[in-house]
This record gives sequence, structure tokens and C-alpha cells, in this order.
Amino acid sequence: MHLREMLPLGKFIDMATYYPTIGLEIHAELNTASKMFSNEVNDPFHGEQNTHIGPVSLAYPGALSVPNIKAMEAVVRVGLAVNGTIADYTEFDRKNYFYPDIPKGYQISQLDHPIVSGGLLASIEITRIHLEEDTGTSKHTTEGSVVDFNRAGVPLMELVTEPVIHSAEQAMIFAKELQILLRYLNVSHANMEKGEMRVEVNISISPDSKVLGTKVEVKNINSFKAAGSAIDYEIKRMTTLWEEGKQNEIVQETRGWDENKQKTVSQRIKETSNDYRYFPDPDFPKYYLHKLFDCEQLKNDLPELPAQRRERYKVDYGIKNEDTEMYIQDTKLGDFFENVVKAYTKIESSSPELFVLASNYISSDLVGLHMKKQNVIGVELATKILDSNRISLSELPDARVFPKADSFAKLMVMLHSQKINSRGAKDILALLISDDRDPETLATERGLLQQNDISALRIIIGSILENNQQSVSDYSNGKENALTFLIGQVMKETRGSANPEVVTTLLKEMIVS
Repeated sequence: MHLREMLPLGKFIDMATYYPTIGLEIHAELNTASKMFSNEVNDPFHGEQNTHIGPVSLAYPGALSVPNIKAMEAVVRVGLAVNGTIADYTEFDRKNYFYPDIPKGYQISQLDHPIVSGGLLASIEITRIHLEEDTGTSKHTTEGSVVDFNRAGVPLMELVTEPVIHSAEQAMIFAKELQILLRYLNVSHANMEKGEMRVEVNISISPDSKVLGTKVEVKNINSFKAAGSAIDYEIKRMTTLWEEGKQNEIVQETRGWDENKQKTVSQRIKETSNDYRYFPDPDFPKYYLHKLFDCEQLKNDLPELPAQRRERYKVDYGIKNEDTEMYIQDTKLGDFFENVVKAYTKIESSSPELFVLASNYISSDLVGLHMKKQNVIGVELATKILDSNRISLSELPDARVFPKADSFAKLMVMLHSQKINSRGAKDILALLISDDRDPETLATERGLLQQNDISALRIIIGSILENNQQSVSDYSNGKENALTFLIGQVMKETRGSANPEVVTTLLKEMIVS
């Protein structure tokens, strides 16, 4: 970081002398039909507490676990999507620790033989991706604590990055890109607000860029914004301790993020792998993944990935980066844009200008109409939609009302060829949401077809000039605003249907003559 920032103690510290290093551990619940090691329903967010449970998740004596092969395949697909190495051999291990939400006294996980090693996403190197089971959910009230085991045993993918991230922004970009990827692959819904995707950050700083400092792990993070805030807070906290000569107080520990106080708090000294006494789980066989799965076929069957779609939009359509990101994050909106592009070819009107024009109207006017329909207009919500952090268009009820792609494409061609003006296009688009008739028919009925008849316009303009002699005089004396006023009067008289360019040319010509 190359900034001088005000730290909590109130003195300025040169942040450029300290080098932050960040690694991410991201858990994502997989959306398989059943849990990881049993046939219990994998649906922790529906139904009453402790209803999606059974002998395995409650660790009844004698209950035998059976691995979910579909969950293993999902992790393999993620590994292939990030160009990781799929292990020839993998096994499951017991991670021993006791919490009330783990009735067995251990969690089934993977240590030395993860399913995926290596890989790259958003220019960040991946260390490993492995599979484990989720725990139950502890809930604390003033009356005591209870545990809901609906989530216990849900298949949980864990991805660990290399410690090569150096800013909160980099970390959030990676986490968001992973969320999008998981959704494209349809292996996880990855909603952070529901706990389906959970980000943990490992942070250290050092005055030597070649030496790693003591790291802390921050948990209890339920949004991308909180992840970024936690990273920034820890960097400032550690920098303050270094500047005060108290770097020995930075210990390897687990800290939690307090959203209300916007700070991290110490929870416990960080355990090491030895503390968990890992050992191979004797209940499971060893798995040879390249025999279990046709990895080559799985790779060929991958859908178009976000990075590939992003590049195609750039090369083929030349639309704004902001629009591309909206389509990448909201695939239904992106699919509509692509259907419009296909519709252009049906009416033999296809050009880069039309692609950009359609995208501009989809990303602003069509999205705006959806928001108006829900009475949720506002800068704050628009920011959230574009950021795709906590809410997206697809999550707004009844927000998937699109006009027909063919009708939208024809509307854009009419606008491009100046049959209608921008105001007319906006009005017709609003009509197309609920009226699927031909846009040219709607334009004719509403008197929105742009007037290019010079003879008819001369008559209208002549009348306006005669009734606004002062404005004519002002324009002749160099006041450009007077011309704008006269153009407005013509547009008003023609109910916005006159071609502004033709009107401007005729006004100038008729005033001079």
C-alpha cells in the first residue's frame, strides 16, 4: 500500500514501509440433492429446525456414512474450470475437535490429498480445493443456546488461495469472481447472506516484502464489503503495533469481524493441523478420481465460463465494461442481450453501433423499468444491483418481464435509422413490457414516428418563428440559448415527433432568410 493513512491512534504512518500479504479460505455449500455422507435432504434453509436430519448427521452409534459422488464431481468440475490439477488419488480424513454443532466429535474433511491442487482465477493462484461436511448451526439467545442440525453434513467445498493477495480490493475481486463461477457451473447458489458461501481471510504484514509476518485469520464474514473492511482494519491494527514496537503482540490467532463496531475481535489462539489430530477416516475407501470420472469429458462439457463470456463480449460486441459485468453477473439479463443480437440478423440489421445501442437501453432503461415496477428506485439499490453483492435483478420478485427480443431489436433499428427519437424509444419500450405488438404499430398509434417531412415542418416552424420574434432577435444577436428554446417549441408542437437535427437545420436556415 502506498498511502499515508490516519490510523486509530491518531498519528500518520507511512503504510508504504509495510507489506500486507493476504490469503483466502472460501467455503461454499454445494447444491446437491442429498447431504455429503448420507441420503438426508440437503435443504438447510427450508422447513422447521432439525427436520432435515437423520442417524448420520446426529452421529447415532452404528450409523455408516456413504460419500456423495455428485459432490465430488462438482469439486472436480470447479477444479477443471480454474485449470487446476485433478488428483489421481484422494481420501477423506477425520478432523478432530469438539463443538456442540459436531455431534461426532470430528469433522470429515481432507488434509494431505485434496481433490484439486493448483489453478488460477482472477489472476490469483489457488493452492487447493477440497471437500468436507458442514456443521450444524448454533443459535444463542438470552435463554440459552440451541443447535439446528439441518445444515450438518451438507457438502462443503473449501478453496484456499496462495498468499499472493496484497489488498482488500484484490481479495474482493477474487471472491466475487469465484461466486459467479460457482453459479455458472451450477454447483452452488453461493449466497453469502444465507451462509452458502463464507469467506475467511488470513492477513499478515511485514517491513520486508520477502518475509511473511505473523498471520491472523478473520472469520464471521458475511459479505464482500465486510471482507474488505476486515482486511483494511487488520492492516491498520498491525501497522500501529509495528510502529509502536509492539509487533510481538501480533500472534497467530482467530479473530471475528464485528459488523456493528466495524472492527475485529480476538476469539482464540489459532490451532495448527497437529491440534486437530488428522488421520484417514477408516469408514471410507480410497478414491482414484481419473477412474471414477471422465475428466476430459467433464472439461468438454463445461459451460461458457465468466472469463470466456467477458472476452467474447469485448471482442464481438464492443460494449461498455460496466454493461458486460452486469450481464456476467445477471445471466438472464445477459441472455436477453444475446437474444436481441440474434434478432438483429433476422431483420438483416446487424452492426457494432446497434450492439452498443441495445446494450445502453437494456442496462439503463430496461433495468430502470424493472426497478420502477417494484417501486425500488434509488441510487443505493442500483449500486447494490450492479455490485451484485447482496442483491441482483434476478432476486427481485417479478423482475423478469422482458419484451420480445425481436420487438426490442426492431425498436433499436427504428431508433438507429431515426424513425423515432430517443424519447419515443423510451416510451415505446415501456409499452413493450406489457404490449407485445409491433413497435412500429405502437409508434404510429402514439404519434411517435419522427417527422422528416421538410414541407410540413417548414409550416410549423414558420408559425413558431412568427410568434416568438424576441427569441429570433436574441438568436440573431448571438444568444445560442434562444435557438434551444425555439427547438423546444417545435418539439412541443409536434409532440416530440420531429427530427431534432432536421428542425435545427431548418430553424437556422429560416431565421437567416
